[in-house]
Amino acid sequence: MKKRHEQKLIILSVGLLIAFSIPVSLLFNSEREIFGYPMILVYMFAVWMISIIISFVIVKKYDE
Repeated sequence: MKKRHEQKLIILSVGLLIAFSIPVSLLFNSEREIFGYPMILVYMFAVWMISIIISFVIVKKYDE
C-alpha cells in the first residue's frame, strides 16, 4: 500500500477519534428516537458503519 493511502486511513482514524469523543457524542444524546432507537445509538452505529465502508473502499481500491 502506498504512503498516501496509509495517510487516508490515518485521517479516517483521527476523524473517528473526533466523532467518538465525548463532547461530539453528547450532541446526539437527546430524547428523540429513530425507528424506536435512541439518537445516540443510531449515531454511533451509523458512524461505525460509514467508517467500515470507507476503509474497505480505500483498502480494496488501492490494494497493490
